[in-house]
Amino acid sequence: GVLGSVSGHSHLRAHWNGWNFQKSNLYLPESREIRGWTHSAYLSWLSFGANYIAYPIQVMSHICVVLFLIQSADRSSCAWCFWIKLKSIKPRIEGDPFKADDGSEYEYPMVLVQIPMCNEREFNTVVLNKFTSNRFQLFANLIDDDSIQTLIKAEVSKWKQTGYKAGNLKSAMSYDYVKNRKFVAIFDADFQPNPDFLKQTILHFKGNPDLGLIQVRWSFVNKDENLLTRLQYINLCYHFEVEQQVNGVFLNFFGFNGTTGVWRIKALEDSGGWLERTTVEDMDIVVRAHLNGWKFISLNDVKVLCEVPESYEAYRKQQHRWHSGLIHLFRLCLPSIITSKISIWKKANSILLFFLLRKLILPFYLFVLFCVVLPLTMFVPEAELPAWVIRYVPILMSFLNIFPGPKSFPFVVPYLLFENTMSVTKFNAMISGLFKLGSSYEWVVTKKTGRSSESNLLDAAEKETKNEMTNNKVKEQEKAAPPSIRKVIKIYKELALALLRLTTALRSLLTAQGIHFYFLLFQG
Repeated sequence: GVLGSVSGHSHLRAHWNGWNFQKSNLYLPESREIRGWTHSAYLSWLSFGANYIAYPIQVMSHICVVLFLIQSADRSSCAWCFWIKLKSIKPRIEGDPFKADDGSEYEYPMVLVQIPMCNEREFNTVVLNKFTSNRFQLFANLIDDDSIQTLIKAEVSKWKQTGYKAGNLKSAMSYDYVKNRKFVAIFDADFQPNPDFLKQTILHFKGNPDLGLIQVRWSFVNKDENLLTRLQYINLCYHFEVEQQVNGVFLNFFGFNGTTGVWRIKALEDSGGWLERTTVEDMDIVVRAHLNGWKFISLNDVKVLCEVPESYEAYRKQQHRWHSGLIHLFRLCLPSIITSKISIWKKANSILLFFLLRKLILPFYLFVLFCVVLPLTMFVPEAELPAWVIRYVPILMSFLNIFPGPKSFPFVVPYLLFENTMSVTKFNAMISGLFKLGSSYEWVVTKKTGRSSESNLLDAAEKETKNEMTNNKVKEQEKAAPPSIRKVIKIYKELALALLRLTTALRSLLTAQGIHFYFLLFQG
């Protein structure tokens, strides 16, 4: 009543002062009308989802389930690694194949050792010392003269234009001293082979004229450094135990790792040598050698010490380069595989197993099923995803991957979530390689700490101190420089996906879908 009298008094004073009042034409809806609009929009969305979205989601989910079953059949081949261990199936050497006929001396072949590097100062001399023995010698001259250093810098600047690692390997094979060598051993700068590495590998070439490549296994100095390195170890253990050992025993064909391998130089020459057309020159040369009839063996019991990336950024860039390069290579090699003279069985193995199943189908169905289909089903009830898909598909795939390395079973849950997260990066890389986008041509050297080159604890402590000083300088420079647009986009893209997962987790909680809620919550 007081407010009414005050309001009326104010209106009278305004009228006597010459102000005019008109009835407002602005329409203000009532609360029940607003609730009606919201409800109408919600009903429209449900109708649209049921009529236009549900069916495509159901089709995609069925396709992903079929792809999962096919992938599971391929992954079940991990059981063969236990059969190989049970029967002790592995390449063997009878006697000493390089012993002279009169038994008085040894006839060891000349071996070229190549160590391609790119700004990896902490590794450049350690590898060489490992090969110094009474039969295999490798000499290195360290030159300090300023004029010579100027010439070296000029030569290095010229080599920068040769096409990254493949171009440098190709240039190195053109020198005269290569003519006297029959084999070439290749190591990345952070790999530390044992002094008897060449004896354990070269001897297998004798009596096997069609053997083109010998690949050995990696041993990781930092596999227990953090959760990321443990999860990488699971994938790499499956790679060496199944993809290389099993395929080497039964198919004599697998992918070259780009390091810790010994090539017959004639196999490289017959296959066209190193080419710079992709960022996976190691896979490129191995496919062309396979099409030319060369065979490969994997020595799973010969190990070379190395390290895996310890930061997520370095690992993600490595995986993007590998997957985009492989899909790009598939585009280039598919016509050659189809028209090659190898058997139909080998063609099918190269196309379906080597490329499609393991490099394209796996990241595709993981991304589509768990990053697209599952979140959409929370908002489109008609496109319900069966609970058994959420329960058994990721768990079974994780167990099949961890099976060759049983010590990693305690990490099955984080590995499951991590692989689904990495499917975003791998799917993005797959699209880049498939449509030849710019990122499929980028060569990014994987950053590592240099732990595999530490000879003792004092060296390790000194290196750790230097690394901290370097990292502090880099962080200061990064703070001063604005972040790149691409990096900002990647960050927001991942945050958007995380927000989508958490939102759908809340939606599944409200609709009482327990298994969906827990999966989406932890994944988000």
